[in-house]
Amino acid sequence: MRIDLLTLFPEMFTGVLGSSILKRAQDKGLVRYFLHQLRDYTKDPHRKVDDRPFGGGPGMVLMCQPMFDAIATIESMDPLRATRVILCPTGEKLTQKVAEELSEHQRLLLIAGHYEGFDERIKTILQPREISIGDYVLSGGELPAMVLLDAIVRLVPGVLGDELSNHGESFGEADPTIQGGLEYPHYTRPREYMGMSVPEILLSGDHAAIEAWRREQSKQRTAQRRPDLL
Repeated sequence: MRIDLLTLFPEMFTGVLGSSILKRAQDKGLVRYFLHQLRDYTKDPHRKVDDRPFGGGPGMVLMCQPMFDAIATIESMDPLRATRVILCPTGEKLTQKVAEELSEHQRLLLIAGHYEGFDERIKTILQPREISIGDYVLSGGELPAMVLLDAIVRLVPGVLGDELSNHGESFGEADPTIQGGLEYPHYTRPREYMGMSVPEILLSGDHAAIEAWRREQSKQRTAQRRPDLL
């Protein structure tokens, strides 16, 4: 998989791409990342990429010219067709299903907005998939792009050391009795800590009983904390 990232702040991605699962994916040759600075594509002598909105109002709006020139150049760098994704608050909400859909693409172009957003003609002409990570305001699309990256890359076959690591996780659908509910509680050594013991069922060796317990715990946790998922 090839992932291109178009942003005004490529330096924000350095630590994230060079750590943990995202780094492992690249080291294995399963995913390739390419960072692109939007300012490199502006024709303005002062490297300006935004301007005031028509009609007045606060803030600045990203202009068409730098964005279109950047995307045309980036997409020409590889014959693989890029699926365009804009990170913005007006997009569809990021869910595990969305991450799974995007993980099946061979190439993604993630576009991080900033300031007051994009000139609407950018979205109208490019027809990207617009994605939001939640109902709150951030300074730009860089952090949402990182969240989306992590959600997608860990689903690429071969990235995780244990191919079952995705199964049974919160919002996953590997277990039909959970149907995207919250994950059950986990325990590890020691068996007792500060007066609290590991549930005996987990020590029984009865795998069928353990799975039944986990399903029930998942249902209870989901009902208590996220009934909207039921």
